[in-house]
Amino acid sequence: MLGHEVKARHLATFGPLIALLVACAFFASQSARFLTPDNFSLIAQQVMVVGVLAIGQTLIILTAGIDLSCGMLMALGSVLMTTMATRHGVSPVSAIVLGLGATTLAGIVNGLLVTRIKLPPFIVTLGTMNIAFALTQILSRSQSVTEVPPLLTALGNTVQVGGTRIAFGSLAMVLLYGAAWWLLRETAGGRHIYAVGNNREAARLSGINTERVLLSVYAMAGLLYGVASLLAVARTGVGDPQAGQTENLDTVTAVVLGGTSLFGGRGVILGSLIGALIVGVFRNGLTLMGVPSVYQILVTGVLVILAVATDQWSRRAS
Repeated sequence: MLGHEVKARHLATFGPLIALLVACAFFASQSARFLTPDNFSLIAQQVMVVGVLAIGQTLIILTAGIDLSCGMLMALGSVLMTTMATRHGVSPVSAIVLGLGATTLAGIVNGLLVTRIKLPPFIVTLGTMNIAFALTQILSRSQSVTEVPPLLTALGNTVQVGGTRIAFGSLAMVLLYGAAWWLLRETAGGRHIYAVGNNREAARLSGINTERVLLSVYAMAGLLYGVASLLAVARTGVGDPQAGQTENLDTVTAVVLGGTSLFGGRGVILGSLIGALIVGVFRNGLTLMGVPSVYQILVTGVLVILAVATDQWSRRAS
């Protein structure tokens, strides 16, 4: 049994990285344009929004929860920022603060409903998702917000690194993953997150304030969704009320592909970055091969099922 458990842990840790390398090797053999610095920079820009959303989703899934509202909260934050700055005369800095505050507040509300009223995270975030969608449409009048101030799109600018243009947003995503890795690995709060996900009652009996841990996780996730809102505006240059409708599933895909267990308590935050990159590599590679987008969605669905099946096998082996 111990040998099976060790193999399961190694698979969860190194499996996503191996899958990413294999995918890169395959698409490099199919297209000469794939294995270029500029293309990898493009992939990083394409995944930076989902990548940051996936950090918050990972924190919540580590506590054995799930957040279906992340994409729509991101859309609400981006529309709020751009609307305040363009239509209501609010300074860009204040507009950004309002957007970050709104998504953080939504995260806190989610956390309170989960911890105080004891509602299931699935139901809570499903309701929040619909509320955020309605508010986004009302606030934007169902129209994209254009003529965005330069400060709101600054993270979409690029810097020259070794002859390749890399977006500031991509660098911000990497820094956020580094901060999240440090939080989970090096702090007591990070260890408490894993403990709550493994066994909430055992964590409570050991002296951990489980409600405070869960509330802080949902609040941090909400703040990260606000950062993703700013990245979305920076990438597209507009406040798009139609954004965020598939990002909830994209983030779950990235987290699961990255080796984090849907049952909580097990996973590495950097795995979610690898998972987001796997999805980005597949979509980019298939596009270069001329494969229609519908087949890209099909492949993503197959990857999710395989990742969940692997998680189940790993859990049984443990």
